[in-house]
Amino acid sequence: MTDIARLRPLPALLCGLALFALNSVSAQSLRLSSELERAGSTQPSVATRTVDYIVALVNSEPVTNSEVRQRLLRVEQQYAQRGVALPPREELARLVLEQLVAERAQQQEANELGLRVDEASLAQAEQAIAAQNQLTPEEFRRRVAAEGLDINRMRNELRGQILLQRVREREVELRVKVNESEIDAFIREQGANNPDSLELSLAHVLVQVPDSASAAGISELQARAQSVADRARAGGDFAALAREFSDAPEGATGGEFGWRPIARLPDLFVEATRSLVAGGIAGPLRSEAGFHVLKLIDRRQAGSSPEFTVTQTRARHILLRTGPQLSQADAVARLNRYRQQVASGQGRFEELAREHSQDGSAGQGGDLGWSVPGQFVPEFEEVMDRLQPGEMSQPLVSRFGVHLIRVDERRDTAMNEREQREVARARLRDQKAQAVLLNWSQDVRARAFVEYREDPRP
Repeated sequence: MTDIARLRPLPALLCGLALFALNSVSAQSLRLSSELERAGSTQPSVATRTVDYIVALVNSEPVTNSEVRQRLLRVEQQYAQRGVALPPREELARLVLEQLVAERAQQQEANELGLRVDEASLAQAEQAIAAQNQLTPEEFRRRVAAEGLDINRMRNELRGQILLQRVREREVELRVKVNESEIDAFIREQGANNPDSLELSLAHVLVQVPDSASAAGISELQARAQSVADRARAGGDFAALAREFSDAPEGATGGEFGWRPIARLPDLFVEATRSLVAGGIAGPLRSEAGFHVLKLIDRRQAGSSPEFTVTQTRARHILLRTGPQLSQADAVARLNRYRQQVASGQGRFEELAREHSQDGSAGQGGDLGWSVPGQFVPEFEEVMDRLQPGEMSQPLVSRFGVHLIRVDERRDTAMNEREQREVARARLRDQKAQAVLLNWSQDVRARAFVEYREDPRP
């Protein structure tokens, strides 16, 4: 296993929380935040408002106006980056206050349950944020300080958000259960929503009707087909009946078609077997060829439902580890030289990886094999996913060092049965978790004693 596949810390935290713009804490965002703070302090009408005071008490624990203002700035920043319109600032400030009140009550609940965030977990989360911003943890801290932001306050807020994540996960774990029958139903529903993925295994007896057949002859042939159907429904050996009575080519081998997508079967057969269970008999059915008796041996989903299709990526990388012997800047410069050599045809990526990469994949020319989403750490995977086949990345900083990535191939692959069930379980759990967390958060908020002191002043 390569280093980049070993650690995926706090994925829900890094993808979903509003704290400190966790999924977009860039130098630009830090700069914008501090500039907004400074811009506010240069206007006398605003400066008089920025004196801190308590806006609410949650079980006697204060929420201050400065907390509302800082969260408000981040929310406005994130929505501006997405181009989304916001409500008036005063209304948004009240919404932010309610979010902070709810979070404070949930954090108190976590403390009462004995949940804690140790220094190792906090450092791991800091490292993840730094890596997403192409920085070492030390550089990230210096950048935060240079922008006039309090690193200790940021760490305390981060600790609180990790605590929220843990108490929410605990509630989901306790209350959300997914059983096997629900998974079966989910998979069937996906197949019903994507009927082209359905395959049938049928056996068939054809009693052929010649074009010149008289009405009496047709009646006789229909009676023969009816007799076959009756004997099959009574438990007769269908393969033996097919060998004895079928005029179709496959009759000699027991009448089986093998697995076929419904798109390659006559609509008459698909409709006649739609409500059958495995082993059921349909017919006689009349077509231009004659009378048909069908046996449904089994049906299955071919796995082409989008819900059960995964995009795999085959990539290579060169990893240089940073430390006392190699600074991050030197590693970036060295990988830029390798990148230029490959782009100009003066070097091959595979050979450079074998010679220079400090990862377990070096012996394979940096080949990471076929990967699936979620296999690598987020900062690596996000860059890899943006590359087209044949394209190289710029040098990328991760918690393991500095990488140069090249994507070789991509493919969409149907999941096997085990993978489909894992996806179904995760989807069902997510669906249930939303309702569980909503009910739990409402319950925690209802039990909290909240005293509002003054309106927040953004």
